[in-house]
Amino acid sequence: MSERSVLTDARAGEAPAVVRVEDLQVRFVSRDMEVEVVNGVSFALQHGEALCILGESGSGKSVTMRSLMRLLPETARYGGRVEVDGIDILGLPDRGLRRIRGGVVSMIFQEPMTALDPVYTVGQQIVETIVASDGTSARSARARALELLELVKIPSAARRLDNYPHELSGGLRQRVMIAMALACRPKVLLADEPTTALDATVQIQVLLLLRELQRELDMATIFVTHDLGVACEIADQIAVMYAGRFVEHGSAVDIIDKPSHPYTQGLMNSTVQGKARGEILKTIEGAPPDLRRLPSGCSFAPRCPDVGLVCRDGRPNLRQVSPGHVARCFRHDPAVRFD
Repeated sequence: MSERSVLTDARAGEAPAVVRVEDLQVRFVSRDMEVEVVNGVSFALQHGEALCILGESGSGKSVTMRSLMRLLPETARYGGRVEVDGIDILGLPDRGLRRIRGGVVSMIFQEPMTALDPVYTVGQQIVETIVASDGTSARSARARALELLELVKIPSAARRLDNYPHELSGGLRQRVMIAMALACRPKVLLADEPTTALDATVQIQVLLLLRELQRELDMATIFVTHDLGVACEIADQIAVMYAGRFVEHGSAVDIIDKPSHPYTQGLMNSTVQGKARGEILKTIEGAPPDLRRLPSGCSFAPRCPDVGLVCRDGRPNLRQVSPGHVARCFRHDPAVRFD
């Protein structure tokens, strides 16, 4: 059975997916070298569902998500298939991409202070987005912009329309970014670590707001994070990524309650959630591998506390742990013996 079959068979009979990614491969090509950053990623997402991609920095999370809008540099080369709302993203010409960005799939970027233009008011930036997408009048677009700021619960929304980004707090700027992402009523919302720059209290407020809006607007949502707390709060599905591959994927309940890959278990053990006061956290030894020089066997083998000889020689495939829950580990392969 192929890895694609392992992932898709568990969802057979469900409604058609609004996002379908099959065997996605992304590599960056330069004059001197070629680096494979994403290798064989597959998943499907329906309307109203939230997927959280979890992993350390450099694991390929953001590259995977940006591939859904083809926002990567020109040095990127793609393989596999990416469909959003039935549209073949990887085969779409540039003119077609401009039509689907914002209207079909939209994105909340990681740092709003760099994503927002400092010389225009937030109202002007939202209005420009709406006019460019819908072709409506500036007056109608401004009324819509006010509705969006109220939707994301910005206080004194009418006054905030005429504020510049630097006049707003980090939490308000992030809410403006959410409003801009929702301006064209997208079917798929991408969020690249949207709460990283915020303090803990504001993080919770923004996460709850995003979850509420996602359900209210019936959007499929993909979050990228390295924060387990974020994943627990918002996800229906969780995919754990390491060295460009999904090493575990399943429902949020299965991943949080029954982590089956040593890397996922290591992430769980290195958090403070559920730990007694004064208890020393268990860390994952070592560092993620250099994608230019991956180990010959399992990419996690050099850091794995339960490594076997087979792990250093061969690369494991995804294996079903339980219905809808898969892990990339030889210990879930009945054909492999561990001494």
